[in-house]
Amino acid sequence: MTTATAELLTVPEVMARLKLGRSTVYDLIRPRRLTPITIGRARRVPADAVRDFITHEIEAAA
Repeated sequence: MTTATAELLTVPEVMARLKLGRSTVYDLIRPRRLTPITIGRARRVPADAVRDFITHEIEAAA
């Protein structure tokens, strides 16, 4: 497993990367468009999931 694969982002970090608000990020998490993992009560989004989301959105727009 590489460092990039293991990188887990907090919701504020996802917000910064996607330049979206908190509620929009949670709206993407709820239907699993962004797939989070839960550690205790904390939600983390793998960096790969964010990259996959961006790639999917670019392909859908084309």
